[in-house]
Amino acid sequence: MPTNPGYEFTIAEKHYDEAQTDAERLVALEEMMSTMPKHKSAEALRAQIRTRYKKLKESIVAKKKQGKGNQNKVSIKKAEMQAVLVGLTNSGKSSILNVLTNANPKTASYGFTTQEPAVGILYYETCPIQIIDTPAIGADTFETGIINTADTILMVIEKFHEIAEVEKVLEKARGKRIVVFNKIDLYDENTKRKIQANLKSKRYNFVLISCRTGEGLDELKEKIFKSFSKIRVYTKSPEQKEHDNQPVIMPPNSTIEDAAKTIFHGKINMIKRTKIWGPSSKFGGQEIGFKHILKDKDIVEFATK
Repeated sequence: MPTNPGYEFTIAEKHYDEAQTDAERLVALEEMMSTMPKHKSAEALRAQIRTRYKKLKESIVAKKKQGKGNQNKVSIKKAEMQAVLVGLTNSGKSSILNVLTNANPKTASYGFTTQEPAVGILYYETCPIQIIDTPAIGADTFETGIINTADTILMVIEKFHEIAEVEKVLEKARGKRIVVFNKIDLYDENTKRKIQANLKSKRYNFVLISCRTGEGLDELKEKIFKSFSKIRVYTKSPEQKEHDNQPVIMPPNSTIEDAAKTIFHGKINMIKRTKIWGPSSKFGGQEIGFKHILKDKDIVEFATK
């Protein structure tokens, strides 16, 4: 070890010593290479670190090819509406999960903090939406199973070039995509307008956000809900003055019969009368039949025999 290696190098070396996974060690080695001494007496150290980095990277690639990175795969039951956060390391995915949901994921300034999927619930106007934070692209625990089956993909980026990196892992993903340009508080208003114009020109569905200031978070929540193409149907009994807070989630163009089958588990013969309030009604309390088509935020009252 040469004398006076520098404060930044010492911190990077500490990150390497404290790393618990290969992905974290790889990031720490990258920090060490970028901060290591440049003088002649440090040549041996530089060669040693580069060799260590090369061997570790080859080991990670080999493990991925053998499928060893998925031996401890976390099983998550898919909710009615599910969105996943996908992005490179330090893009701020965990911070987004934190501000959107009831989850409290680990966040840190160093890379590859998330080592397994973390789950939280976003309540959008009492409507529960499952949000999943996945390990960063490039982490030794990263895998695309959850991503490929999710309803919505939240592509978290800080720079334009990251979009292409994220899209590489979405070849088999079937969900709708929202580009989430994070950490927008780092830019002035003129730069923000340029970012918006660039994303619009590429026809991305996008939102600019900041977890620190809260900018764009309400817009992001709305975009997430709308991406599922679902309607919310609220219910009440004749004895209730107000409807239940928890809606029934239905596909567009669902009928009263569809809602009744969901609510009464198929036993619709027990229903004797149905009334409706809301966007699809001609007037509040309109009595309707099973073929009536529902709209978002309708309130339905079922009177049973």
